[in-house]
Amino acid sequence: MRVLGIDPGTANTGYGVVERRGGRLVARDGGVIATASGAAPERRLATIHAGVCDLLDEHDVDCVALEDLFFGQNARSAFQVGQARGVVMLAAGQRGLVCSSYTPQQVKGAVCGSGRADKDQVQRMVQVLLALPELPRPDHAADALAVAICHANRAPLAAAIPA
Repeated sequence: MRVLGIDPGTANTGYGVVERRGGRLVARDGGVIATASGAAPERRLATIHAGVCDLLDEHDVDCVALEDLFFGQNARSAFQVGQARGVVMLAAGQRGLVCSSYTPQQVKGAVCGSGRADKDQVQRMVQVLLALPELPRPDHAADALAVAICHANRAPLAAAIPA
C-alpha cells in the first residue's frame, strides 16, 4: 500500500508518501507545495492542484489521506484551508483514488499515542516510525507523513471490519 498524506494549506501544503513494505513503513517522499503569498487565490489553488497531480503521477499511490480541517478562532483561515483540501480531493477524484480524512487528534494519537502531542513530538515519532536519519522538515511535511502513517496503519483494520 502506498499512501499520499496531505497537510493542506494555501501558503504551504505539506505532502508525504509512505509505503508499507512487509511489516514496515517506508518514506518515499516528503516536502511542501509552496504558493506565492501575493498570488491570487485561484492561482494558489491551481499551483496546489498541479503539485498534487504531479505527486500522484510520480508515485502511483493507492489512496490519499488528508488532515481534517481544524476550525479554530479564524473562520477565514479555515475557509482557505478547506479550499486547499478541495483541490487535493479533486486531483484524487480525477484519478479515481479514495480520499480518507483524519482529525489532527486522530493523527497525533496514531503516531504519538496521544491526541494532544505537540509538533516536536510528532516530528520525532515520524522520524522513528519511518527510520529517517534526521527529523522530517519542515513541520508541514512531517505532519503530512504523520497523516500517511495514520492511514497506512488504520486502513487494514478498517478493511477487516465488516460494514
